Amino acid sequence: MTAPLRIGNASGFYGDRFDAVHEMLTGGPLDVLTGDYLAELTMLILGRDRMKDPGRGYATTFLRQLENTLGLAVQRGVRLVTNAGGLNPAALADDIRALADKLGIAVRVGHVEGDDLLATRDWGPGVLTANAYLGGAGIAACLRGGADVVVTGRVTDAALVTGPAAAHFGWAADDWDALAGAVVAGHVLECGTQATGGNYAFFTDHDIRRPGFPLAEIAADGSSVITKHPGTGGAVTTGTVTAQLLYETAGARYAGPDVTARLDSVRLTPDGPDRVRIDGVRGEAPPPTLKTGLTRLGGHRNEVVFVLTGLDIEAKAALVQSQLDAALARRRPAEVRWTLARTDHPDAAGQEEASALLRLVVRDRDPDTVGRAVSAAAVELALASYPGFHVTAPPGKASPYGVFEAVATPADAVTHTAVLPDGTRTAIPPAPGHQALAPVGEPDLPPPLPSGPTRRAPLGAVAGARSGDKGGSANIGVWARTEDAWRWLAHTLTTERLRALLPETDGLPVTRHTLPNLRALNFTVDGLLGEGVAAQARFDPQAKAVGEWLRSRHLDIPEVLL
Repeated sequence: MTAPLRIGNASGFYGDRFDAVHEMLTGGPLDVLTGDYLAELTMLILGRDRMKDPGRGYATTFLRQLENTLGLAVQRGVRLVTNAGGLNPAALADDIRALADKLGIAVRVGHVEGDDLLATRDWGPGVLTANAYLGGAGIAACLRGGADVVVTGRVTDAALVTGPAAAHFGWAADDWDALAGAVVAGHVLECGTQATGGNYAFFTDHDIRRPGFPLAEIAADGSSVITKHPGTGGAVTTGTVTAQLLYETAGARYAGPDVTARLDSVRLTPDGPDRVRIDGVRGEAPPPTLKTGLTRLGGHRNEVVFVLTGLDIEAKAALVQSQLDAALARRRPAEVRWTLARTDHPDAAGQEEASALLRLVVRDRDPDTVGRAVSAAAVELALASYPGFHVTAPPGKASPYGVFEAVATPADAVTHTAVLPDGTRTAIPPAPGHQALAPVGEPDLPPPLPSGPTRRAPLGAVAGARSGDKGGSANIGVWARTEDAWRWLAHTLTTERLRALLPETDGLPVTRHTLPNLRALNFTVDGLLGEGVAAQARFDPQAKAVGEWLRSRHLDIPEVLL
């Protein structure tokens, strides 16, 4: 029997724990170590870096991490696969070779190109980056070509796992089930310690002061066991894995360039302490198009947060809003948004607890319209407005904000290319088959709980949640920890009930997806985040805490569950 391939992860985003590469290389045996550095916001940041210096555009942190770990990886036979190449994978590959020469380490570096589509067409005004999400086949080609390190640009997060698995096990490009299993494992690993207890709804169940990074033991059939190195913090449970599976996904079909994985087929079972087995995953041919992410500068923004303390909060807010509106009337920004957060408490023992926050956000393409004109208007009210006037920070200059947009590009229009360590350029064809995405019919729900006494309590008493962003949409995954709780949740948390619990979703398209194998519901709320995280359209621009907001909402829950 072929031994499992042990693939670890050491980064979930650009800025993750710096020492994680060293920790993973020294914490236990690995065959491959991956690092995910790219997100929608990261591409905008790298795009601005490239504007300043065409030789940049990659995640420099990875190169610094290699200064004391590249030798370890080579010595231990661990291959490194990362998307830290960002907008310039060739430059990062060259700099890794230069670092290896400086350190006296013999290392073979390959990289993947073809995702950068910026020069292929006119994408419209202000577009800084245009990158197709590639699959893992280019990574697999580099590894088969002898690479010790593979650097990519924009690939899907799961491709960092499907590529090494396909290369190791010799999977064909249409081994849909095996590829789908690797996609699911890759999705669990991609956000690092979110799979080992980080950001977990029931965080008090485990010691997560310093959770270890996850790894997957992948078998030849695509099934896997999610675990972590012995002695590291956090925990791997069916709950932590479920939470990560629901993060930034939607319905039963999870589409990618290699395969469409059927999330409704996923089975999770405990496999010992800090071990969760994933099997049963079915795969289908991917759609004929690739997701292409566009980032552009959307304009400029400014923000002022007024502190309102004590009595008459509503009247104080109305006063300052009317004063600012009058001051900006002659040069009004294109967008003016006021938000009052009632963080105040009556008869508070501390001044901060007696205060509410009134947030003003303005946007316009013209930086002068939202720059000093707004800041000066706010400052001029310091002695002429509500009692106790002050702000959380001095108003500043206008700052640019970005916009993310996803468009579809035909897969055969993208020149996916693997550049092997010897310089050979290998064209990677699209997947050998395609299947247009279509909704999956609603599965049968479990029988409802028998009626009985209920108690008013927060949803989080019986359900976990994790939320996140995809462009301007938010996803909210909610799961039950017991079968009885699932019977209640599946019938209770409808889209209508979600809207009632989260009034901010009113008027927005909300779709519910049911995943019985995970005892979970996954909701997508289109438009909640405006034009995406870089636009900072709301208080929580990545919807990271929407799930916790939902869990805090009260409803009538059967007493048998409490």
